[in-house]
Amino acid sequence: MYRKTFWVFCMVCLIGACKKDKEVPAAIANQVLEVKVLRFDQEFAETTPENLSDIKGKYPYFFPAQYSDSVWIAKIQDTLQIELRQAVDSAFADFTEEQEEITLLFKHIAYYFPRYTIPTIVTLTTDVDYENRIILADTLLLIGVDNYLGKDHRFYQGIDRYISKGLDKQYLESDIVSAFSKKVISYPRDRSFLAQMIYYGKELYLKDLLLSWQSDAQKIGYNQEEYSWAQANEEQIWRYFIERELLYSTDAQLGPRFLDPAPFSKFRLELDNESPGRLGRYMGWQIVRAFVEKTDIPAQELWNLPAETIFKEANYKPKK
Repeated sequence: MYRKTFWVFCMVCLIGACKKDKEVPAAIANQVLEVKVLRFDQEFAETTPENLSDIKGKYPYFFPAQYSDSVWIAKIQDTLQIELRQAVDSAFADFTEEQEEITLLFKHIAYYFPRYTIPTIVTLTTDVDYENRIILADTLLLIGVDNYLGKDHRFYQGIDRYISKGLDKQYLESDIVSAFSKKVISYPRDRSFLAQMIYYGKELYLKDLLLSWQSDAQKIGYNQEEYSWAQANEEQIWRYFIERELLYSTDAQLGPRFLDPAPFSKFRLELDNESPGRLGRYMGWQIVRAFVEKTDIPAQELWNLPAETIFKEANYKPKK
């Protein structure tokens, strides 16, 4: 039987701009913030050989000088590319709801990181390059919308199931925060399993702050059944890590076993096939949450704290 835990955020007022009711703190919701979205995918779909120069002038960063116009004309006319663009247009013909969600996300970012410059968003197709579905540069946020068509889409046939289940628009904002986190949280020089766990725990806690209206399952990229499994087995996972003295291990195989995307976590026990992947990240998240709860540290001071400090002061105990 799964244990149920409750994570309740302080919510104080409705943001009326969103189609779905969402409650966010008034200090965040009442900010005046405009997010600009450019639909390169739609503009490119409407491009002809005759007006190709127009779109090249508007988006020069998508048209490297070493490629001749014939390359782009061939792409415009390619049958498979046309099918891909039609699939995207079917899923994202109207980007209004996504723009509202992303605007709400950037209101959170503006609140917690007031010096951050909000980028222009550009949607495009990437030939389902799911490893680079989100690219966040200084002034641009590139969203490969062909990576969010839903886990069962025919364009994802041949992609491992544990990957394709994340190719859904419900995880779009979470992926944006993952990209943003790299600008906020430095990857640890410490090679220990604990340091890496807490690095990912910080990223997930950042999602607690910036995606306060989303479920914990969305934040970590689980479905609800996977998240419930992690909750129900939290004590057993922690005991496994402690009894095998894994926390301070620098064994490179611990990443693929417990941190990297995978169909399941590799305890080398019968329960492996029942488990979701990345349970080391989940445990790091619980440690960071415990630390913040005990210390009430300001968020801006959390990101650069050493893992050892967080671990010791958290005094983390899994819920039974």
